[in-house]
Amino acid sequence: MTMSSHNDTTHLPPPLDLSRWAKLPAVAMGVGAILSIIGLVASWGAFGPAEFGFSWLLAFIFFLSIALGSLFLVMVHHLTDAGWSVPIRRFCEHLAALLFPWLAILFLPVAIFGKSIYSWLQVANPATNNLLVAKAPVFTVPGFWIASAAFFGVWWLLSSRLVYWSLRQDVTGDPQCTHRMRFHSGWGIVAFAITLTLAGVLWISALQYQWYSAMFGVYFFASTTWVTLATVYVLTVILQRQRILDGLLNYNQFYFLGVLFFAFTVFQAYIEFAQYFVVWNANIPTETFYYLIRENGNWWALSLILIFGHFLVPFFILLPVSVKSNFKVIVPVCVAAWVTHVLDLAFNIFPALHTTGYPLQWIWLPIGCLLLQGGFLAWVFLRKFKSHPPYPTRDPRILEAMGHHFAEDEFAAEAAVKGGNQ
Repeated sequence: MTMSSHNDTTHLPPPLDLSRWAKLPAVAMGVGAILSIIGLVASWGAFGPAEFGFSWLLAFIFFLSIALGSLFLVMVHHLTDAGWSVPIRRFCEHLAALLFPWLAILFLPVAIFGKSIYSWLQVANPATNNLLVAKAPVFTVPGFWIASAAFFGVWWLLSSRLVYWSLRQDVTGDPQCTHRMRFHSGWGIVAFAITLTLAGVLWISALQYQWYSAMFGVYFFASTTWVTLATVYVLTVILQRQRILDGLLNYNQFYFLGVLFFAFTVFQAYIEFAQYFVVWNANIPTETFYYLIRENGNWWALSLILIFGHFLVPFFILLPVSVKSNFKVIVPVCVAAWVTHVLDLAFNIFPALHTTGYPLQWIWLPIGCLLLQGGFLAWVFLRKFKSHPPYPTRDPRILEAMGHHFAEDEFAAEAAVKGGNQ
């Protein structure tokens, strides 16, 4: 099925019956909780809380990626004064709003089991470790808690202000709402870049604190936006099929999302290769050990899977222009992107615990953590989505998003009728 160039929905198949899926988040939470608890108990004897802690961290970073990527897309929408992205802005705001307090709550197990996850937190006297001294005061127990709290504080302030003014715009239609959202996006994009980079370093790459990369923050950003675009594409397709955004979506939204998805496929691959090339070319033992460990056991096979799954396969599938708005082609690629992102995070996280390869008998533990956190966050997201209009009803660019263009003398009369009062 290919999206028509018009915004009518007569060519679409009938809406899906989603009533039988209403309990899916609760089922996912229940199954995930059972698997996580059993995994925590079963793995305690061999690994202590570490196996559970690493699995929980992987699931947490996966959903954090989508929330942060959604926040980035909302800010880019306001900074560029885009019209095509108006229909997708509202549910992106709801995804970004998951950052606080919900993802902050899900971060607590990571902080509680921190000493079992991060080896540098186990160092008895950090003052005797030159690597930790160079990274003080962040790489200390108080520094870890304070920095983590600061990240969530910035994300809460930014996401809450953008959501507040967006919902207020629905009520008043006041141009001040648009100006305030642009203002918060202006300082927010800088704060976002700093906090995302530091969070990626502190929560992921610091699992092996002896290693560092100046490109890791950019890599984390590229991966985060890539998986978010896949998520946004799938949600947009569902909303179109259900006629929830009836009259708003047209060929442009799907084409532009497809173009961005393709662009970040290339960008993420470039950054990941550049990081590998720089480390390997420098050939410094304190840096190359990071990749040498990932040549052991099944980590080597996973690295090959990532080369194809993260770049080669999606690159050639997304390359044709017509494919970018073909739901039957793009949606499976988006689903594969979720799986690939999980595997990519596992490739970055688990070798710190399992240096010779991942023990596949424990694979159900990270799956359980993903189900538990995913079910919980999906439940919160659906509640937020149902409690507000599905799109910004009085956004000044809504007519542009609908594909209507007026001459200057026509706009004043038409806009109040078709836009502000819709």
